[in-house]
Amino acid sequence: MRPAAALAAATVTLAGFGVAALLAQRPDAFSASYDHPAIQYTTRPVHDRISRLNREIQDGKVHLAFDRTSGYLPALLKALDVPIESQVLVFSETSSQAPLINPRNPRAVFFSDAAAIGWVRGGSVLEIAAQDPTQGVIFYSLEQKSTERPQFKRDNTCLECHLTWDTLAVPGVLAISTFPMSDDKNAYANGFASDHRSPLAERWGGWYVTGRHGAQTHLGNLVGASAFERHTTEPGFRGNLADLTSLIDTRKYLQPRSDIVALMVLEHQSHMHNYITRLNYETRIMMETYGHIRYLNNQVNAFLRYLLFTEESPLSAPVGGDPQFVADFTAHALRDSKGRSLRDLDLQTRMFKHPCSFLIYSEAFDAMPTVMREHLLQRLYDILTGQDADPQFASLGTSDRQAILEILRETKSNLPDYWHPLAAKQ
Repeated sequence: MRPAAALAAATVTLAGFGVAALLAQRPDAFSASYDHPAIQYTTRPVHDRISRLNREIQDGKVHLAFDRTSGYLPALLKALDVPIESQVLVFSETSSQAPLINPRNPRAVFFSDAAAIGWVRGGSVLEIAAQDPTQGVIFYSLEQKSTERPQFKRDNTCLECHLTWDTLAVPGVLAISTFPMSDDKNAYANGFASDHRSPLAERWGGWYVTGRHGAQTHLGNLVGASAFERHTTEPGFRGNLADLTSLIDTRKYLQPRSDIVALMVLEHQSHMHNYITRLNYETRIMMETYGHIRYLNNQVNAFLRYLLFTEESPLSAPVGGDPQFVADFTAHALRDSKGRSLRDLDLQTRMFKHPCSFLIYSEAFDAMPTVMREHLLQRLYDILTGQDADPQFASLGTSDRQAILEILRETKSNLPDYWHPLAAKQ
């Protein structure tokens, strides 16, 4: 699912530059090689969902059926438990299959917490990004050709565009909001990465977007310079769409929407995974080099600010998406005795009711080196209990801190004893 190098070289993307160039622009990015002896990204065995699926197919435990219209896509979604309702559509030419992508033939992206699948109608491969618990995002392709035992091939060429300062200089994923260069050519070469910190008005250029957002604006559904110009004088132009039937032939896709809530979730979790990977890498190198992590305070603070949504751009009106996507997303919720979960969506003034990322439950978070995971949990506990009064977390209200603390106490496994004061006294 990598962007084509020439097209993703936006104002914030250094696709073809080395890590040294990245650091010249973003000193907070990861500074070492991803093949550092403590990392070995390209050579160390991986244990992501696709590598496991490869073995299951080879052993005959799983069979992927081939569909005449969309190849292995439906079978892969089922095998990875990725909901069809997670579909989001991007028409900027940001893929290894860029020549096939245009506003009439957008690329479909489907995702779960730990994997994303890119499908281009007429394309020769499926593009897959899978989060390995320790190594970050691993990229694969699957040839769209019927065979008895299809195999996913690892594709490190994706790092041409998936190793940038916007991924914090670790192998990762990102959502890019792009601008068109002209109406005559869909040559997208200008844009920026977006996540929950970005104002809605700056998001989703080059994407199709369905769902309600009231008087708030976004850059989705705008094809060509003339559409962008009209958007400046008519901000609601092509907003609040229930489906995409007026813009594309939706019969050629698994469903007729590119859901706004799905896009918001995808943006958040993409960069959250990048933060987890960076902190994992940094810790392994620091422990090997110095035997401690005292030099990682800035990285830890940045991680916690993102985890706790302290810099989230607020919503000025309620947002409403596909109810089925919301149902699929919340179906995996771990709930406390009051029925609360970190997957509960707010969508009134902010994204989640309880502002702490649901990826704190992920394999990748739990697989961080013990010294860092324990340090993060101690810092998080101190913030939530008010013992850490650092002003960078001041936006987190008392009621939010208490709710997050209570939810995690009941739903997060392997918390240190001090998280459970009654148990600690016994």
